[in-house]
Amino acid sequence: MLKIVAAGVTALFVTASPLAYAQAPAGKAMERLSALEHLSAADWAKVTDERVDLVKSALQLTPDQQKYWPAVEDAIRARAKDRQARLAQIEETMGKRSDETLVEKLKNRDPIAFLNRRASALAQRSTDLKNLATAWEPLYKTLTPEQKKRMAALTLFVLRDFREDVEHRRLQAEEDED
Repeated sequence: MLKIVAAGVTALFVTASPLAYAQAPAGKAMERLSALEHLSAADWAKVTDERVDLVKSALQLTPDQQKYWPAVEDAIRARAKDRQARLAQIEETMGKRSDETLVEKLKNRDPIAFLNRRASALAQRSTDLKNLATAWEPLYKTLTPEQKKRMAALTLFVLRDFREDVEHRRLQAEEDED
């Protein structure tokens, strides 16, 4: 049992972290993140499928718990889809400004538009996270203490992913302001 959990946590670490760039210098982090952002829709779907399968297999749901799983899976997939859309929007916005020199970027930047884009992105993330929490709640109430321990281990890795996302957004915001 412990080997299964260890394998699951290791697999989650490998698939859930965006290429583990948190300790890398900013330049390398952006290169690795750029590779992640340029995944095709099929690649994104595959990563999401792996994450969903990993969480489900790590929890080893009972037949009674299985009835709660579709809502959780839908929320995970919706969040992943919205994240992909946000990254595509960032890429599009940056692509429009890629031909500008630094002086032009500084001259033409629009802080109000930037704030509005950030507000919209944060509102969408907030909605996605709330929906995810709402979907998890009924299932979480039925988990055994052992399943809750596995869930806690998975959560640590997800929080690491969130931290890396925050760092990415900070770097992205700095680039948008340039």
